[in-house]
Amino acid sequence: MGTPPTCRLGLATRGNTHLEPEDIHHAIDQGINYLNWCGHEDGMSQAIRVLGRERQNVVLAWQIQSATADSAKRELEQALVSLKTDYIDIVTLYYVESEAEWLDIASTDGAYGALFEAKSAGQIRMIGLTSHQRAMAARIGAGALLPKPDCQANGVSSRPLDLLMLRYNAAHRGAVEDVFPVTDPINLPVVVYTCLRWGALMKPTPNDPEDYTVPKAPEWYRFALANPSVSVALMAPNGRTELDQNLALLDDWSAPSERELASMTDHGDRVYQTAGGFP
Repeated sequence: MGTPPTCRLGLATRGNTHLEPEDIHHAIDQGINYLNWCGHEDGMSQAIRVLGRERQNVVLAWQIQSATADSAKRELEQALVSLKTDYIDIVTLYYVESEAEWLDIASTDGAYGALFEAKSAGQIRMIGLTSHQRAMAARIGAGALLPKPDCQANGVSSRPLDLLMLRYNAAHRGAVEDVFPVTDPINLPVVVYTCLRWGALMKPTPNDPEDYTVPKAPEWYRFALANPSVSVALMAPNGRTELDQNLALLDDWSAPSERELASMTDHGDRVYQTAGGFP
């Protein structure tokens, strides 16, 4: 993940969770230094604004929604002003879901060009992409889906991305087959989210064995982090209690045993079968 050295357990905020600024500082004090900001005013943005010299030890990630260069420049400037920072470490193009959408973003006057300029100017350090289309995202990351040569003056090259941000959990393990075999050989970092499958992995299913105890949230983050192809696994706790439960992983890290992994994978399959959703 580059400099500074990055804790593989990251902290994210989103619209349906709540953390106070002091919770963010508490997490940083415990060793968390990958912060994924949701883009809205919240406890994380408030904490980032007052990091001071500690800012250099934090990896700040943010998702940008703009598709055009002009819009991306405005959106990035607003984020920099809102966070009172001179740079954002990682900016990911948010939910690029089709090849056509990517080619528009990467073409002349697309958002990629604005991000490339911002990277050259030191306003951002890495350009990433988040998507539900795993195989497509891996192809983009590997440089297999590029715009026409006359559209590449905006910085799009054979290695256009510095990072991918994708879904991965015990119920949705498709990245093992269609992403990691592509990203591992080229050392392309993969940040994963939805490690709890929106909470469903912590709930029983009608098909559970009679004596089965459903693991709590920290164990599902442990599951994600046990995969060496995962660079960072994002948690999004709702409040200090959930945050502290997850932070316990930092003092009690060990990969699940083969038996534990098999049991969690089986539960993931049951959740997938009963809860449905994305592959």
